[in-house]
Formats: sequence, structure tokens, C-alpha cells
Amino acid sequence: MSAETPEPVTPSPPLLPGRALLTQSWLDATFLHWAVDPEVVAPLLPAGVRPDVFEGVSYVGLVAFRMHRIGWGTLPGLPYLGSFPETNVRLYSVDQAGRRGVVFLSLDASRLLPVATARLSFRLPYRWARMSVQRYGNVYWYVSRRRDPGSPAAQSQIGVQVTSLLENPSDLEHFMTARWRLHFSLGGKTVHMPNAHPQWPLYRAQLLACDEDLVAAAGLPGVGSRPPDSVLFSPGVRVRFARPRPVASG
Repeated sequence: MSAETPEPVTPSPPLLPGRALLTQSWLDATFLHWAVDPEVVAPLLPAGVRPDVFEGVSYVGLVAFRMHRIGWGTLPGLPYLGSFPETNVRLYSVDQAGRRGVVFLSLDASRLLPVATARLSFRLPYRWARMSVQRYGNVYWYVSRRRDPGSPAAQSQIGVQVTSLLENPSDLEHFMTARWRLHFSLGGKTVHMPNAHPQWPLYRAQLLACDEDLVAAAGLPGVGSRPPDSVLFSPGVRVRFARPRPVASG
């Protein structure tokens, strides 16, 4: 692939290169997305990647879910330290080799040790927060308020009602959810970290509430102040990550 021709969007992952470095599950995930001009998000991406677009438009995602049992390699996932609520703000990227990915602007999580480990090991913008995820039948509420003294104050309260299964997700819905690597800066270089998981089971969802300033705190004021263009839900998937690799390599 080349920068002019990004790889196809596929609901199922390519083969994970090498052994799994990390394992985890993402459960009870709600995806909110806002359409944006690619020029708005381009300055927020690391060197060597550009905004990924669908029909000329890029997207900002706000994703709230339950992280479940983070594990290293073949070790079993941790039941307490590796399980916690998380809410992230993310952009969509494509690198010099045409590989599509995700760039996280912020990741709020309620467990301090994983937050500190991710910051130290991968330099990811994790923030410590007081968080909860509550389910009432087919209604889910996600509440978060930062408690990290080194981060800008930010909070979110999201409520959704899950309605019906998406039996045939659209190309755009796959574009926003089927992302098979993470782009980020590590050791002065931009890297990509491949991941693999089963195809997302996606459901339509009705937004009941969205009171948040995480998107604005991540550098995109005004985006989260309007209703999202897409609201999706998934009960979750089991995920494996390979080690990071420089974006210039195949």
C-alpha cells in the first residue's frame, strides 16, 4: 500500500504479526462520533500520519467502555488491576505505508496503576479519573470525572439505550470501529501497534444524554457541543496487541 492508496477497511483483522504482547477485552462499548474537516484534526496527529477520511470527511470518536482483564503475553488477565471503566477521545489516521489506525488524544481510566504503566511504557495520554459504568436493562450510563492533578479538568456523563442489532453495518460504521492498529509517538519516533479481535457485534443505540468536555479538553473545542452524527453500541470483543513497530517499516 502507498500513502495515496490506504489499505481496505475490513471488518475482520489481518493476521497479527508475531506473538501477542498484550491481551484484554473491551466490554459494553458505546461509540459516539462527530464528522469533522480533516484539516481540523491534522495538527493533532503524530509525525508521519495524516487524517483518515471517509468520502472526504474525518471523524472524532468518544468511546466509553469497560476494560476487562488486561494481561501480558500468555499470562492470564488481571481480574482487579486489569479491569476498570475507560473513556477515550480518538482520531482516525493513515500512515506512510497506507496502514489505517487510531490516534488517542486522551484515555481516562479509573485504575491508577494501569494509568501509570501505560504512560511510562508507551507514553500514551492516560488520565486518572473517578468513573462508573451502570446498566439498567438495555440502558447504559457512563460517568467520569478526572482526578489526575497533572491533567486539565474534564468530565463526562453519557447515557444510551440499546435498540436493535446492526445485521449489515455500513462501510462508514466499519470505518469508525474496525481499526487494526494504534499510531503514537514513542522514543522520538512514530510507531504503529497492531491489534486483532473478532468482528465487532454492533447495535443501534439512542443517545439519552451526553454532557462532556473531554473532547474540548483534548484540543477540539466546539465538536462535542453538538449532537453526535453516529451512536453505536457493542457488547464487546477480546483483543490482542502485538509489539509496536516504526511506521516506516512494512
